[in-house]
Amino acid sequence: MAIEMIRVPAGGPVAEAMVDRRTGQTWTVNVDPFEIGTTVVTVGQWNALRGTSTEPSQADLPKVDVSWRQAISFCNEMSLRDELAPAYTIMTVEPPTRGNTTWTPHHEPAADDWCVTWDREANGYRLPTDAEWQVACRGGSTGPRYGNLDEIAWYANNSEGSLHPVARKAPNAWGLFDTLGGVWEWCWDIYDAEVYGAYRLIRGGGWSDPPWGCRVGVRRKTNPQAALDDLGFRLARTITD
Repeated sequence: MAIEMIRVPAGGPVAEAMVDRRTGQTWTVNVDPFEIGTTVVTVGQWNALRGTSTEPSQADLPKVDVSWRQAISFCNEMSLRDELAPAYTIMTVEPPTRGNTTWTPHHEPAADDWCVTWDREANGYRLPTDAEWQVACRGGSTGPRYGNLDEIAWYANNSEGSLHPVARKAPNAWGLFDTLGGVWEWCWDIYDAEVYGAYRLIRGGGWSDPPWGCRVGVRRKTNPQAALDDLGFRLARTITD
C-alpha cells in the first residue's frame, strides 16, 4: 500500500522558532524542503509491508502501539521495498557497566542499548525532525492551531474515547491530515539526553487529550521502547535531487 507524500514547506526553506516550555529555551531551526506523509502510517499500510491481512474496518486506522524503535525499523523496511537508500543504520551496543552490574542510579538517565545513526543524504523513509514536524503541522499558519479544533482534530471532546480513521477531518493548508489530535507522532530527536537519556520527542496530541494538548507548540517525550494506544508515526523523506 503506497504512502502518499507531499513536499513542504510550500514556499521553500523557513526559519522556524522553537520553544521548550519546560526549560524556557528558545531557538531557531532552518528547515529545508522535504517530503512528508499526508497521514500517519495506517494499520493497512503497516500490515501490507509485512504481508499480513487487514480487516477492512481497521485499514484506515492509525497504526498505534508502535515504539520508536519499531517505527525506525519500518522506515528502513519501506525504503528497501521501494528501492531507496535506508536512512538509518541500527546497531545494538552493550550498556555501560558499574562493576559487575548494568544498573543505573535513579538520578541518572537509563543507558540505551540501541545505537541509530541517520544518513542525512539518503533518500529513504525516515521520521521527521522536531522542527520539520512543527513546520509541516503549521501548514503556513502562525497560531497555536491551523483551524478550529473540532474541524481539524479528534481529541477528548469529540473522539468518544477511541481511535478514528485518518483523513476524516479537514487538512491544513498544505494538505496534511490529523497533525493535531488523532495520535501523537514520533519524531527523530532526543529530548534532553543529560536529563532523560534516550527519550524521544512526540508531537501533536491524541484522541484522549484536552484542547490544550493539541497545539502546534506542545512538545512531549517518552521512552523509545514505549508502545501506547495513542501514539503513532508519520513518514518523511529527504529531497536529494
